[in-house]
Amino acid sequence: MKIMAVNAGSSSLKFKLLDMPNEKVIVSGIVERIGIIDSVFSIKYSDKKFKEILDIPTHKVAVDMLLKKLVDLNIVNSLDEIEGIGHRVVHGGEKFSNSVIITKEVLDVIEEVSHLAPLHNPANLTGIYAFQEALPKIPAVAVFDTAFHQTMNPIAYMYSVPYEWYVKYGVRKYGFHGTSHKYVSQRAAIMLGKNIEDTKLIVCHIGNGASLCAVDGGKSVDTSMGFTPLAGIPMGTRSGDIDPAIVQFISEKENKTLDEVINELNKKSGYLGLSGFSSDSRDLWDAVSRGDEKSILAVKKQAKIIADYIGAYYLTLGSCDAICFTAGIGENASETRKLVANNIKALGTVLDPKKNMHQSEEMVISKKRSRIKLLMIPTNEEVMIARDTMRLI
Repeated sequence: MKIMAVNAGSSSLKFKLLDMPNEKVIVSGIVERIGIIDSVFSIKYSDKKFKEILDIPTHKVAVDMLLKKLVDLNIVNSLDEIEGIGHRVVHGGEKFSNSVIITKEVLDVIEEVSHLAPLHNPANLTGIYAFQEALPKIPAVAVFDTAFHQTMNPIAYMYSVPYEWYVKYGVRKYGFHGTSHKYVSQRAAIMLGKNIEDTKLIVCHIGNGASLCAVDGGKSVDTSMGFTPLAGIPMGTRSGDIDPAIVQFISEKENKTLDEVINELNKKSGYLGLSGFSSDSRDLWDAVSRGDEKSILAVKKQAKIIADYIGAYYLTLGSCDAICFTAGIGENASETRKLVANNIKALGTVLDPKKNMHQSEEMVISKKRSRIKLLMIPTNEEVMIARDTMRLI
């Protein structure tokens, strides 16, 4: 069975076609700069690569081009070979605790909760509509970033604010990166040789966007991102947790609107804000090697907050079998993993320096005497999307 996993952004379209249930990637690629001059269409299949620069005005044009290339390049003999399409949808609110077959009613709910993720849900919907128009008879599935965290109890997801805010507007912690946290926790259980129901895990999804999740028996019990992806640990451009009164303070001091201040917390903070020059972990570690003090501050600050959350989640879980590192930084930045490991030594963790030098490889990176195992697990959200799509159709 061939399943297409899709992640549509406001000006991009990422995709993978997988052979299921073997979970073998047949083709992967991305269309970038949709609606902008000099759009880029890139595709990888077998040992070949195809790249083209041209103007792609809409997601519909991008989808039509993608499907035509699949046939023209003999990746599929016919589009009839595609039996399902799985779409990443960032926000499902409280409506969805699992992936669902896409219907008009489902689309209406995604539209309804789009105000909770105004940068993401409308783009996700654009991708869904484009594929519906191109392949109207193929069943499609929505896989929600927030669904995995719907197992949190009210003590974890409620804020200590007027309760009417929750009743009227849905103000609560939702959490994100759920598809990644779910995949990594399942892989961790296999690596530990345990049934997932018998595991207690802390998953650290550290990329340009980053979140931690306490996973008990395969279920999310708490997570660091909140009502929006702005909360939690410092990220590439996001501040993470701050005193909310800072927003009003800066608004008054800088004569900026609330929107402008929130924009700076989302797009000009984190690594970029503290370092003053980059949101990319690789750039910061290069600067750290040259002794740049602000870059040192940025990476150490992030590692401290990650360690703080790990400590809190250890108490929430009551114990912990493994701490898992995943996503771009978690899989590739050995120095970040080392900083975090040094900050949590009180938990009895012992990092293996040699194993920690590996990148993007599923492996144990702690020493045998470590009380809690440290795992590096490359995430694979597309596989999770394809699994759910195959299961539901």
